[in-house]
Amino acid sequence: MESNDYSNVTSQYNGHNCTDYDYRNETYSCNFGSYTEYVMTCVIISIGLPLTLVAIYSLYSQVQNNNVAPIFIINLLISDIIQFCYMIIKVAKPDWKIDEIFFYIYYYSVLASVGFMVCIALERYLVIAWPLWYRFRRTIKISLVVCVVVWTLPLVYVLPVYFWVRFEISETIFAVFLLVPFPLLIFFLGGTLKSLFAAISVPSDEKRRIVGILILVLLIYTLLFLPNIIWSLVEEARYNHTFSGLTFILLRFSPLADLILYVFMRKGAIDKLLASLCCCRMDSDDNSRSSV
Repeated sequence: MESNDYSNVTSQYNGHNCTDYDYRNETYSCNFGSYTEYVMTCVIISIGLPLTLVAIYSLYSQVQNNNVAPIFIINLLISDIIQFCYMIIKVAKPDWKIDEIFFYIYYYSVLASVGFMVCIALERYLVIAWPLWYRFRRTIKISLVVCVVVWTLPLVYVLPVYFWVRFEISETIFAVFLLVPFPLLIFFLGGTLKSLFAAISVPSDEKRRIVGILILVLLIYTLLFLPNIIWSLVEEARYNHTFSGLTFILLRFSPLADLILYVFMRKGAIDKLLASLCCCRMDSDDNSRSSV
């Protein structure tokens, strides 16, 4: 992609509707929200990066015990590490060519993270809706194959955009990539709630955790990714400086939100929180069913 095209892309994706870009000093003719974005990015890096590394190490020890459930969230956290690397590059203000390369790597990792969010939701749905099928089909080999597919699919977007697709077309492609998972996440949550009480073999605390994960995935997607879809599809939104800046900041918060998913995947204190919410009705339903 030519440097002028990259200037247009980066200025719009960073919440600045400007085309006058100084690569050496990384400044724009309009400077809306730059200081706020800088400070928030530094906070996100300082909190999220060390916690994500600790979470990956903790989950990897579980996979070594032949537990395939953490594989997808490990890959999700790896995609978050890539996003943190891009944020560090942005804070360091490198040469424009390095910034350009990491810019596309960043959006590659964003699309990969959305793919792994779908995989996590699908896996939790299968535990409830198809427990026997899932029990005999879940293997590390199958999970790794799915991970390879998820890491490969974003290249269908990134490579054409980097080499020859115009920015206006790339916006639509990016929005489609982000929009496709939305009905899937809704379906997985609805199907899980529908099959929840029929899953006798699944303990009540596990049911609560699964529902909590699915609700959290849908909530993260709706709050952090849906505004970016609107920004990509609605031209008026791209020229609204406030909305553009907010959209990009929300996207940078997604790695922190993924850490909450890691907490939900672990058994322990989170079960007490879930039991105090409406999901605690599962216990009474289980007791009434066992007494019949």
